[in-house]
Amino acid sequence: MNISLTNVDSVNAIIQISVAKADYQEKLDNAIKAFRKKANVPGFRPGTVPVGMVKKMYGKSILAEEINKMVGEGLYNYIQENKLNVLGEPLANEEKQQPIDFTIEGDYDFFFDIALSPEIKLELSDKDKVDYYKINVDEELVDKQIESYKANYGKYEKVEEGAKETDLIKGLIVELEDGKVKEGGISVEAGIVMPSYMKDKEEQAKFVGAKAGDVIVFNPGKAYEGNEAEIASLLHIEKDAVEAIAPEFNFEITEITRYKEADLDQELFDKVFGEGNVKDEGEFKARVRETIEDQFAPDSDYKFLLDAKEVLENKVGDLQFPDAFLKRWLMTTGEERTAETLDAEYPKIIADLKFHLIKEQIAKDFELQIENEDMKTIAMQAAKAQFAQYGMMNLPDEMVENYANDMLKNKENARNLLDRAMENKIIDALKSKMGLEEKVVSLDEFRKFFEKEGEAVEE
Repeated sequence: MNISLTNVDSVNAIIQISVAKADYQEKLDNAIKAFRKKANVPGFRPGTVPVGMVKKMYGKSILAEEINKMVGEGLYNYIQENKLNVLGEPLANEEKQQPIDFTIEGDYDFFFDIALSPEIKLELSDKDKVDYYKINVDEELVDKQIESYKANYGKYEKVEEGAKETDLIKGLIVELEDGKVKEGGISVEAGIVMPSYMKDKEEQAKFVGAKAGDVIVFNPGKAYEGNEAEIASLLHIEKDAVEAIAPEFNFEITEITRYKEADLDQELFDKVFGEGNVKDEGEFKARVRETIEDQFAPDSDYKFLLDAKEVLENKVGDLQFPDAFLKRWLMTTGEERTAETLDAEYPKIIADLKFHLIKEQIAKDFELQIENEDMKTIAMQAAKAQFAQYGMMNLPDEMVENYANDMLKNKENARNLLDRAMENKIIDALKSKMGLEEKVVSLDEFRKFFEKEGEAVEE
């Protein structure tokens, strides 16, 4: 099998693969023998079908399969061995490629169009200036985060005073009939309501200010109008039985509990940052500030990459792309794509491709590689960030590691984490080579950078 490449221009080439009969004859004979062993032909036991009959009945498809396998492997190996940086996938050449007749065992020629990535040269130095924006973590942000911790780590406590809208009110619920307890009616010993969840304000008002021992007559159907699931859960009945319930129920209050935020004390310090790691309020605030700064660091890096992108693209200048090939390839890979939608999408596709190639070149120039340890680190960071969204800051390392390992088992998650790990390395490489001009801005000022893109930075 002979493979050769002909350059059409700097970004387009044709690969010719010539397959002689001698190249495939042995493989074809072996494939026919293997097929003969399992061929199911009426009148013959498996393995006894004459070779000539197998060739006559199935020879064309077997030959086509073997040739296509040889050509596919040869094409892939040639691209790898010659380190061709191709875009998309090879496509059959529409002019040179002639129809292949697999009914004849002869010599075959295959022609493939390939798109070559434009050459990119980057010489970076500290003369390439890029602003690096750090978000100022002021007292207001620290105080808001502390308030969030206090709320997340609070607990319900029993109160004797009148109930508030957000209190949990526990009591005996019984169904009434003509103002009296209905015999055989609904009865719930430990029913729980929170007035603020009630849709009807009049029903809600009956509970606000009430105390333990009070008996309230209320209408669950009116209180939670339109929410059959809530009513069924409260009365311990099936949803299809809600419509038939009585309009009046007694609620005899046995207990009122109120959510109390955690105090700013050692117990809270230990829950947030681990036992004994923070000893007083001053240390706690300092650690909270550090935590917020760590949370904002990826946002600063992301903004830096966007600004560096503009500098890098200007240094690279205009690149020549194999537009005709790429449009043809994109049409073959996008089932719902039309010529009109492709024309509209193409400028953005090329813009994204240009920056992708620049990042690939940076990874090559700096010899950046992603190791198993990098994947483990990025997965652990992602796991911790997810837990932190729910105020779960001080989880055992084993629990976080198990969650991270589960993330890596998912192929899509693993691919996204791989891309993120490489992008982080690219950012670090650029920060070490380019001239950073650090600027400190407020969170509001930082958010304004993304208003046009419709993006936002979370607190």
